[in-house]
Parts: sequence; C-alpha cells; structure tokens
Amino acid sequence: MVRLRRSAALLVGALIPLSMLTGQPAGAVSADPMTDAFARAASTYDVPRDLLVSLAYSETHLDGHRGQPSASGGYGVMHLVSNPVTHTLERAATLTKQPVSALKADDAANITGGAAVLRAYADELGLDGAARKDAGKWYQAVAKYGHASSADVARLYADTVYDQLSQGIRATTPAGETLTATPRTVQPDRGDYAKAQELGKTNTLAASVDYPSAAWAPAHSTNYAVSNRPTSDAIDRIVIHVAQGTYAGTIDWFQTGPRPNPTSAHYVVRSSDGAITQTVREKDRAFHAGDYNRRSVGIEHEGWVDQASWFTDTMYRSSAALVRNIADRYGIPKDRTHILGHSEVPGADHTDPGPNWNWTKYMQYVTGTGGGTNPNTPESVCGSGFTVIDSAALGTAGTVYLTYNTSTGVNCVATIKQTNLGTATATSAYLEVEGQTRITDSGNFSYYAGPVRASAADKCVRWGGKAGTSTYDSPLEHCG
Repeated sequence: MVRLRRSAALLVGALIPLSMLTGQPAGAVSADPMTDAFARAASTYDVPRDLLVSLAYSETHLDGHRGQPSASGGYGVMHLVSNPVTHTLERAATLTKQPVSALKADDAANITGGAAVLRAYADELGLDGAARKDAGKWYQAVAKYGHASSADVARLYADTVYDQLSQGIRATTPAGETLTATPRTVQPDRGDYAKAQELGKTNTLAASVDYPSAAWAPAHSTNYAVSNRPTSDAIDRIVIHVAQGTYAGTIDWFQTGPRPNPTSAHYVVRSSDGAITQTVREKDRAFHAGDYNRRSVGIEHEGWVDQASWFTDTMYRSSAALVRNIADRYGIPKDRTHILGHSEVPGADHTDPGPNWNWTKYMQYVTGTGGGTNPNTPESVCGSGFTVIDSAALGTAGTVYLTYNTSTGVNCVATIKQTNLGTATATSAYLEVEGQTRITDSGNFSYYAGPVRASAADKCVRWGGKAGTSTYDSPLEHCG
C-alpha cells in the first residue's frame, strides 16, 4: 500500500508543464542551456544531477541527433524509447504533459522527460527522500531505465552508467556548450542484479564463443538462422557496422524477439574499452547484411555514424584484433574487398559505418602496416611451415597465437606485442601438451615472446600468454 501511495503522489507531482520548469524570465536565453536543463530536471524530480548526466552521456554522448531515432527507437539526449516493447517516450509525455514531438526533438523537454521516468522507477522501487540523496541507491532504477530484456544486460547497462559517474564527464555538446560532472565514488546498490553475469568481461564459457576474448550473450532464436558454416556456405567477408545505439542497447535489441524485422550480428564492440560480446555463433547466419548474410561475419560497433567521439582508438584496435582472428581462421584476405562497411554491401540501404569511421587507421591495425607496428608475425617467429590455427587478443597490448605445422605435427605459440614496441616489457607465451609439463617463455621483451614449440600430434593442448595487463589461458583443446 505504501508503494501505491508513493506512485500516486509522483503522478500528481510529476504533471508539471515544461514552461514551469525553466526558471528563466520570459524571452531569456541561457548561455548554457543543457547544463541548466539538467539542473532543473534533477531538482524538480529529486534525481542526483551527476547521475542524470552520466546516464545521458552513456546513452548518447549528449547528442539528441536532431530528433532522429536510434536503431531501437530511442529519441533525444536521454534516449526515450518508443517501440513495440518499450514506451518510455510515451510515459515521459504522460508524466510531464509535454507533447511527444517536443520530447523527441527539444533537449530541455527530453532531459525533463528522462528525469521524470527515472524518478517514477525510483518510486516504484520504494526509494524515499533520504535514499534518493544517495546516488548508489538509484542503481536498480537505472538498470530498469535501460529497458533490457535480461538481468545480464540490465546490469551491463547500469554498470556503464556508474562507471561513467566514477570517471566524471567533460564533454562538448553539438551546440558547443561544455558540460561537466565531477568524478564521484559511489557504492552501487545492485540488489538482485549482483547475481547477474558481467557481460563487460570475458566469459568463462569458452565453448560458447568463437573468439576467446569475447563474452557470450546469445541473440533471440528468431534473430538468426541456425546453419553449418563454413560447410554449408563459405565465409569470405567481414562486414563492419555502427549500431546507432549503445553497447548494452544493441545486445538487448538482438535478444528481443520475435519482431517484424529480425536483426543481429555476430559480435558487438564497446567504445570505451573495446570489450566484445558475441551474440551469434559464426557457424550460424546473423541477419545483418542482406544477401551477404550467408557469406559474412557481422561486427557491430557502439555509437552513431554522425558522432566521431564513439570511435575510440581502443575500439579500433580491439575490433581489428577480432577481424584478424576471423580472417586468419577462414583464410579471408585482409583487404577492403573482403573487409567492408555495411554501406558497401550490394543492395544495402544503410550508411554505416559512415564518414567518421577511419578506414585508414582501422586497416593499418588489421594488417599490421603503417608506422609503429610490429615487424614480426607468428609465422616468422615460429618458422617455416607453421600456420595460425587460433589466436586471442590481449587487450590492446598484443595477441597470442597458436600455430601448427601439419608436416611435423608440432604446435608453436608466440605472443606478438602491439604496444610499447622496441621497449622491453613483461610478455610471455606458453604451450602445454596434455599429460606433459608446460613450456613457457617469459621475460621482458621488445617485440614478442616465444617461440614455444612442442610435438602434439593426436593430443590436446593448453596455450596462452600475457602482454601488458591482459592474460589469456585456453581450455584443453585442438585435440588431434
């Protein structure tokens, strides 16, 4: 009964026309309109101001995209969503008495609407006035705001917002306004979300992923076609996409179904740290590139085509390491004929990855060309006759490779650095044949660790290595 009374009180108090929230004399123009809008909305709905800014930045980098929707139907700086599953846009209209058209395109209205919806979720959770002063107590309301279809993705969404809150914000809006939020150390009250899987970290279910550094969050069964590639269809293309949305939102969209336009990709890459989640097995056909679905692996990247700030160097490096791994396993040439953008797929009506995607830098990372690259390859380190059969990215610091010589039955492992080239830093590579002692090459190396070789015909192996702060340890695999 208490919760119902709180919700009723909110509905009465939240029906406040935007004209009463401006705090500006008639005709006045603010020098910092978005900063003022966040302050007013936070005060009106008793939401921690920096948490509200962090949520908005995590969703859109403070760009309302001129009223155009995201791929999942979200509008404005606060990403108010209107689609067959989620209706935060319509709820914001009810709470603020603002027309949907204003909530879509006007930054101040949109921010007010987002604050109203977030406060409504807090009331439904029973947060009283004292609890609302503690940003950590809002965690479950933030998780609900992300409208995820699973607890795992809801945690990913909320963790992203709270990570941003701890880092602070200094960003420039499309209008040129500088907006800041002071870094804040907050203890999130995750509640039941503490039990959810952390999708931002590598999954321990190695059997579920084709790329060892990826987490696993399977798409809804209606959003892809079970297949047997490359036996059924050769894989000879890799298609680069930009999601028109966030990392968590894209994963959630792939997990939502059935719907009229089923959509998925094999992988999703995060902007801030290059984290990768696999959502469809490579053997299966993701629905991402029309006629190229049968022959390609699709990689979505968090962000918007018209907003270069999402395309970080860390994202480029992480995605390029994934592309190298896929290309090596399927024998795909590392060129722009075989690694292409969605807009370049025959018959495509999409524009991604768009003009802000730096193809020159990206392909240098994919091919290892250009300045400051490692002149060594796993084949040159291991020697003649060895070919790559598996690899794992070590963050952005390097890649560890497993190679095999079919004529001798010998495996070889080498860790190839990608950063601090020419400077001796801690790097290692190891190979362990089933039933035998592990062989390790570990030390401070300028370009690579290894080669570590062992005869492994008809036997399983464990392999891995370290570069920088990242480590990879394989399961017992590649038997025979």
